[in-house]
Amino acid sequence: MNVPLTESIRNVAVVSHAGSGKTSLAEALVYCAGSLSAPGSILSGTTVSDFEPEEIHRRTSLSTAVLRCSYQDRVLTFLDTPGSPSFIGETRSALRAADGVVLVVSAVSGVRSALQRIWSMVRDSGLPCVVFVNDLDKDGTVYDNTVNDLIKELEMTAVSLILPMGSGAQLGDIVDVLQNRVVTSRPDRPQAQQAPVPPEWRDRVDQARRDVTELVAEGDEALLERYLTDGALTEGALLGGLRTGVQRASLVPIVGGSAIRYIGVHTLLQSLVDLLPSPVSRARVASLQGTGLIEGGEPVSRHPLPTDPFSAVVFKTLIDPFIGRLSYMRVYSGTLEADTAVYNSTRQVRERGGHLFSVFGKKYTPITRATAGEIVAIGKLKDTVTGDTLCDEHAPIRYPGIPFPKPVVSFAIEPKSKTDIEKVSLGLHKLIEEDPSLEFVRHIETKEMVLSGMGQLHIDVALEKLHRKYGADVIVHAPKIPYRETIRSVAQAQGKYKKQTGGHGQYGDCWLEVGPLSRGQGFEFENKIVGGAIPRNFVPAVEKGVVEALHEGPLAGYPAVDVRVTVYDGSYHVVDSSELAFKIAGSMGVKKALEAAHPILLEPLMTVEVEVPAECVGTVLGDLNARRGRILMVEANGHIEIVKALVPQAEMLNYAASLNSMTGGQGSYAMEHAQYEEVPRELAGRIIEEHKMERHGAVTH
Repeated sequence: MNVPLTESIRNVAVVSHAGSGKTSLAEALVYCAGSLSAPGSILSGTTVSDFEPEEIHRRTSLSTAVLRCSYQDRVLTFLDTPGSPSFIGETRSALRAADGVVLVVSAVSGVRSALQRIWSMVRDSGLPCVVFVNDLDKDGTVYDNTVNDLIKELEMTAVSLILPMGSGAQLGDIVDVLQNRVVTSRPDRPQAQQAPVPPEWRDRVDQARRDVTELVAEGDEALLERYLTDGALTEGALLGGLRTGVQRASLVPIVGGSAIRYIGVHTLLQSLVDLLPSPVSRARVASLQGTGLIEGGEPVSRHPLPTDPFSAVVFKTLIDPFIGRLSYMRVYSGTLEADTAVYNSTRQVRERGGHLFSVFGKKYTPITRATAGEIVAIGKLKDTVTGDTLCDEHAPIRYPGIPFPKPVVSFAIEPKSKTDIEKVSLGLHKLIEEDPSLEFVRHIETKEMVLSGMGQLHIDVALEKLHRKYGADVIVHAPKIPYRETIRSVAQAQGKYKKQTGGHGQYGDCWLEVGPLSRGQGFEFENKIVGGAIPRNFVPAVEKGVVEALHEGPLAGYPAVDVRVTVYDGSYHVVDSSELAFKIAGSMGVKKALEAAHPILLEPLMTVEVEVPAECVGTVLGDLNARRGRILMVEANGHIEIVKALVPQAEMLNYAASLNSMTGGQGSYAMEHAQYEEVPRELAGRIIEEHKMERHGAVTH
């Protein structure tokens, strides 16, 4: 495969919520571009994008697929992203690799809150965007209504580039307003036919073209002056002005049709070629800024040219037991030859580069080199993970990493058999390298392995892959809550350890005072021994015994926190005293003192931020209150409401499923640990009793 000129490249992320038709559109785009002899379908599991068994089974995209094709001497690389909120990390990484976006909007479902969230991501990225209104062949759909909703609800400055001829099942051709032609698509072949606009449509087309011209002219003083003087713009001026507005992300062109019937797809392809930027054009708007590796050094930049030093960012990692490890990278500058060493500036390690591949779904075609602007895969990088920068070691640069969302759902897992322990651990670590929005930790306190992700679907898919790829099966259950214990008052107690066994005995004696600290301060130890009541060399042993004893509090054995312990008196034996004796004495003394200091149970509270459609906010607020949550803020953002609350972690274990039920799958949330607070008395007794029974083996969770 020939290496393309950077100016000829178009890297386009196809994004939207689940069910909008992204994968069908991506299939139609590469088919109409001539890269598929026959199109696949989601129902039959034959699309080039959804090739993983989990995707075929569920009939939905679960990871970003890369589809590289050629059209009109341009190299188009489509990044078909998942639409489920569980895989929003995939969308974020795809936007990082792209220079432009196709936002897919279903005319059936319209502008949902899920679409508004995706649009916010696109807007925050600053990427130019073209909208494709899909499903116009479905009954009850009206193109103009959807366009008006997009302008109103998403507050986008949009311009329609087509007029549909017919609606619903009667949708046939479309009028391409810029080309002033009727475009006819046929389901049995990828080529489109063009014809003159019929006389009865001429007035409508002329008006649509005036609308486009006026909107384009308003964004450019020179064009506006020319338009006011001449009453029109030339073809070249109109297209150039539209291209400038799109690439500045100030104008959003809209095309409509039906992905599965290829209606409007050719016009969309032409729009991507004519209006979206090449990597060179994109860099004029948003330059490639990074940092050098010298601390405190000046920022450095790269030009998206083959002659600049090589630099790239890895935006996706694929680890397959048969294919091996592949790192998908966007080359920002320079040229990389296959089997050439590269430098990972994020981790500051040299990598022995492997083969380079052009990617089309699950098909990998070897290439000899990759140049600025290209999206390719490279094999055999051992230490490189998603988000890392690769570069020329003699001209180092490090680009910002990819901001993956934090997990919101956690499950405790345990291997079904002891022989699977190593396979589970190894497999999960490899899955996390593929998907950084997964998290796997071993909790020291609860003795559990906990897998966290963006939702129930996210966890389910990860465990299916764990079974398929690595032959490991696990049992899943709710994780234990990491409760804490603390005290309310001050108390003193003596810890005295005396043991005589013939010869030297053991003797340690200390008086301790315990008192509460402010929440979150942890632990303090204070030495107030005077007059040598305890020799100085034995005081650290007392502290060590205290620290170990605090690992299990007096109520239910949870760690005791926010406690100050003071040793203020004691006695010793010249012969029998030892560090071990004073360590045991310190442990005995603090346990007695804690029991007398009115111990209480603490629970972790989470800061929860929920995004829901406005019509669901009342239900969500009521549910959070029922979960003992404290509402901190409710803020409107379009027709999405953002609710922020403090909620006990114990009440959030099943929240993902509940939120889906309350919002029809349109809600999403993020949460992180905030603080510890006292458990209400009526709940504390039950939790303590259950934990004691569990520790004694009477109850197994």
